[in-house]
Amino acid sequence: MPPRTRMSVRTGRTRAATVAAVLALGTSLLASAPHAGAAEPDPVPVVDYCQGQCDDILPPGENGNATLVEILGNKAFGTHPAHSDDQLDRYDGLVAGHTGLTDQKLNDFFNDASFGVAKDQVESVTSPRDDVTITRDKVSGVPHIKGTTRYGTEFGAGFAAGQDRLWLMDLFRHIGRGELTSFAGGALANQGLEQQFWPQAPYTEADLEAQVDSIRTQEGARGEQAMADAQAYVDGINSYREKSKKGRYFPGEYVLTGKIDALTNIGEIQPFKLTDLISIASVVGGQFGGGGGGEVQAALSLLSAQQKYGVEEGTKVWESFRQRNDPEAVLTVHDGTAFPYANKPGKAVGTALPDPGSVTTEPLIHDRTGSAGTDAKAPVKAPATLKKAQGIYDDGVIPEGSLPGSGSGAQKRGMSNALLVSGKSTASGNPIAVFGPQTGYFAPQLMMLQELQGPGISARGVSFAGVGMYIQMGRGQDYAWSATSAGQDITDTYAVDLCEPDGSTPTKDSTHYLYRGACTAMEKLERTNSWKPTVADSTAKGSYRMQVWRTGYGIVTHRATVGGKPVAYTTLRTTYRHEADSIIGFQMLNDPSYVTDAASFQRAASNIDYAFNWFYADSRTAAYYNSGMNPVRATGVDPALPVRAEKAYEWQGYDPAANTAAYTPFAEHPHSSGQDYYVSWNNKQAEGYASAGFGLSAVHRADLLDDRVSKLVEEGGVTRASLTRAMADAALTDLRGEQLLPELLKVIRSQPVTDPDLDAVVQQLDSWRAAGAQRKESSPGSHTYTYADAVRIMDAWWPKLIEAEFKPGLGDDLYGALTANLATDESPAASHGPSGAHSGSAFQYGWWGFADKDLRQVLGQPVKGPLARRYCGNGDLSSCRAALLSTLKQAAAVPAAEVYPADDTCKAGEQWCTDSIIHRALGGIAQKAIHWQNRPTYQQVVEFPAHR
Repeated sequence: MPPRTRMSVRTGRTRAATVAAVLALGTSLLASAPHAGAAEPDPVPVVDYCQGQCDDILPPGENGNATLVEILGNKAFGTHPAHSDDQLDRYDGLVAGHTGLTDQKLNDFFNDASFGVAKDQVESVTSPRDDVTITRDKVSGVPHIKGTTRYGTEFGAGFAAGQDRLWLMDLFRHIGRGELTSFAGGALANQGLEQQFWPQAPYTEADLEAQVDSIRTQEGARGEQAMADAQAYVDGINSYREKSKKGRYFPGEYVLTGKIDALTNIGEIQPFKLTDLISIASVVGGQFGGGGGGEVQAALSLLSAQQKYGVEEGTKVWESFRQRNDPEAVLTVHDGTAFPYANKPGKAVGTALPDPGSVTTEPLIHDRTGSAGTDAKAPVKAPATLKKAQGIYDDGVIPEGSLPGSGSGAQKRGMSNALLVSGKSTASGNPIAVFGPQTGYFAPQLMMLQELQGPGISARGVSFAGVGMYIQMGRGQDYAWSATSAGQDITDTYAVDLCEPDGSTPTKDSTHYLYRGACTAMEKLERTNSWKPTVADSTAKGSYRMQVWRTGYGIVTHRATVGGKPVAYTTLRTTYRHEADSIIGFQMLNDPSYVTDAASFQRAASNIDYAFNWFYADSRTAAYYNSGMNPVRATGVDPALPVRAEKAYEWQGYDPAANTAAYTPFAEHPHSSGQDYYVSWNNKQAEGYASAGFGLSAVHRADLLDDRVSKLVEEGGVTRASLTRAMADAALTDLRGEQLLPELLKVIRSQPVTDPDLDAVVQQLDSWRAAGAQRKESSPGSHTYTYADAVRIMDAWWPKLIEAEFKPGLGDDLYGALTANLATDESPAASHGPSGAHSGSAFQYGWWGFADKDLRQVLGQPVKGPLARRYCGNGDLSSCRAALLSTLKQAAAVPAAEVYPADDTCKAGEQWCTDSIIHRALGGIAQKAIHWQNRPTYQQVVEFPAHR
C-alpha cells in the first residue's frame, strides 16, 4: 500500500485505488473478515530469530486489575495481587546495577522477551474460545496469546486486556469522551483532566462512527481487516467483562465508585464498542503523537519583542529564541542529509498577529453548580469494610500533573528515548538497540505487555490498553521496533473573520464566521457532566457544561481583533477526525509477511499518521523513519504563527468535511538506514526539519545520549550491556551539571573567588561535575545522594541564575512572554518545571540552550546561531560573573526544606524522596517509591543474531 504521507489528497477514490497494491500481501488479508471460529489456513510456524537476546521491562507489573478484596488488602496490609509489582525491583535495580552490567546479567533487570513460554514456566492457560489460548508465564504473568484463527487471536487479545486493564480502559474511554467526572467522580483533578483532553478531540457519537466507517471503507483490504480485528478485540473485552461481573471477580473500583453493589452485585459495567477505541486512540495519539500548535502564545511573545525593540530588531530577537533550525542542535540523522519542512518563508504572507491586548481565551466551562471548580468534599458514610479505601480518588483518578503534559501550566510533552548502533561498531557485527517509550509512571501502566501469535500476526511488546489489537512497540520474529514522540508541526492556528448572518457588525462574541466568502454558523459541541460523592471520591455533588465551537478551520481556542476587526483563533491538526487511522501502520508492523527488512519497516511506519520517530533493528540493519500527516502548506505561509483563514492560505487540497489535505511524500520525511548510530530523546530529527516549538537548541537532553553513544561507537565493540550502561548513566545525570556547569564555572573563575564560603560552594559544584553530575544514592537504599548538597544548590540556583541572566535585558514583559513559551527549568524535583511531581521524565524543557549560547557569547567563544543580543551582565564578563555569584550565594543559603517542599509522600527537605518516581495509582493498588531515573517506562534491549 502506498504510504499515507504521499503528496495527495486523501479521498475514498484515492484509497480505493490502492487496493491493487495489497494483492501481494497474501490472500488471507484480502478475504472477507473471518466469522468466529471459521477455518483458516495453518499459520507459518513461528521461529524466534532473537535466540534469547531480546529483553524488555514494564514496571510495576503486568496485572493491573484488583478485586475489592485485593484493594482492601493493599490498603490495610500493603499486600499486592500477583504480578502487580514483580517488575518494579528489577527496573529500580538498574540504578545501582548498571555499572557492573554484562550481557549475562541483563535478565537481572529485564524480562526474557523470547517468544512463547517454556513448559516448566507455564503458570496458567486460559481458552476463552476454542480457537485461542492465553498462556501466562510464572516470572511476570505476561499473556502469550496464540490463535488458530485471526478472529480468535484478536478475541484473545481483548480478553487478556480485560483481565489486565479493564478498569483502566474504562477510565480512558471516558476521558476521551469528556465524561470522566460523571464516571469516576468530580475531584478537581478529574475536572481539569477532562477539560484538557476533550477540547482537543471533541466529537459527537456520529463523528466517532464516521471514523470507524472511514477506516473500514476507505483503507482497502487492510482497513476492512483492521475493523474486523478491532471488533474481535472488543468482543473479547466484553466477554471478560460479562464473565468477571457474573463471577464477582471484576475490578473493585467499580464498587468504590458506586457502579456495582458489593453485596447484591446489582449494577453494570457498560459494554465496550468500536467507537470507544476511537475515543481512547484520541487520548493516546493526541498526548504522545501530536505536534505544533501554540501559535497564539508564540504571536504574543513576538509582539512583546517587537514592542520592546521595534518590529525589525524585535523579530530578530524573537527568532533567535524561537530557534527553528539551530545549527548546534543534536540531530537524529547526523550524516548531513537535510529534510526541509515547516521553515520560515523568505517573505511571509497571510500572517494574522493579534492587536496588542486583544486576545482572550475561549471559555470552556458553563453553568457550574455545587462543587464544580472547587475541591469541596462531602464524604459519604462508608461501610466499615470499605473504610480503608475511602477517598482513594479524592485527588482524582489521575492526580493533576501526573499524566505527561497535563496539569496547570503544562506544555505539550514529547517522551521516550532510543539508542541504536549499527553492526559495524558492535562486537557481534549485528545492530543493537536499547529503546522504549517514556509514558509516565502509573499503577497499572497505560500500556500492557503481550505476545500475539496468529494468522498474519507475530509479535511481542506493548500496546496501550484499550487499543491493543496489535503490538505498537516491540519485536517480531527477526526485527524489533520502537518510537519516540517527534512533535513536528502537524497543527496550525487560523484566524477566522467573524460575521453576523444579518449583515450587522460582528463582535468578538459572534458565533458565525466567514468561510470562503459565506457567513457560516459555528457548530456548538457540548458535554454536560454531573457527579456526586462516592466511597472513592468524596467530592461534593456538582455539575457543569463544557462547550466548544467547531469551524471548518478547527476548534475555537481564542478570540481577538486583527487590524481592529474581530476574529476567532482556531486550532486545526491533521489527525483530527483520523484518530485511529494509524491502525493500518500498526497492522503492517505486526505482519511478518509485510515487514521483512528496513525498507518495508519504513513503509509500514509511514502509514502511521501521528508524529513519531520510529526506530528499527534486525540482524543486518538499524533504521529510522519519522511518521506524521505533515500538511503541504500554501507557499509563503509561516507555520510558527497564526494564519488568516482564507482559501489562499489553507493547506493545499484542504477539505474540511473529512479534514483531509495534501501531505508531504515519503521521501520528504526524515529517514535513514545504516547510519553509524542513532539517538533520540525528542530532539531535532534532521537538518532543515524545523522545530515546531521552542527549546531544540544547543543543549538538549539528547546530548546526554549522543555524547555517550558516539564515544562507544568510536571505541567499537559495543555490546547490549555497554549500550544499556550508556542509557542508564544518562538516566541519572543532571543535564545542567554536565552541560552547563562547565561554562558557569568558567565565567565565575574568570577572576579569583575571594569569599572563602562562596569559593567552597564553587568547589562543591565542581567536584559534583567532575564525578559525573549525577543524582544518585551514595549506596543502594541510603536514600541520600552522594553529592546531596551540590544537587540542592543547583536546584536552588538554576531558576535564580536564569532570571538574573536574562530578565534585566529582556524586561519583565518579554521575559514573561518567553517563559510562557518555554519553562526555564525541568529538574526531577517536584518543585521545578511543568512535569509534575515524581514523574521521572526530566530536562526536556528548559532554558539550557539559551544559557549555553549566551554564556559562550559573553566568554567570547564561537557560537553558531547565536542569540541576537548578549544578556548576562549586558554582555560584560565581569558584570555577568557578579550576577552569577550573587545568585549562587543566595541559592547556597536556601535550606533543603524550601528547595524540596513537603507533599503527600515526602517530608520537607527530603531530596531523594522529592525526586523519586511514584507509580500513580489509577486504581486501588498503590506502589512504593523508587529511585529517580530519566528512562523509558517500557524498554527493550535487542540484538538479533539471525534473519529469515
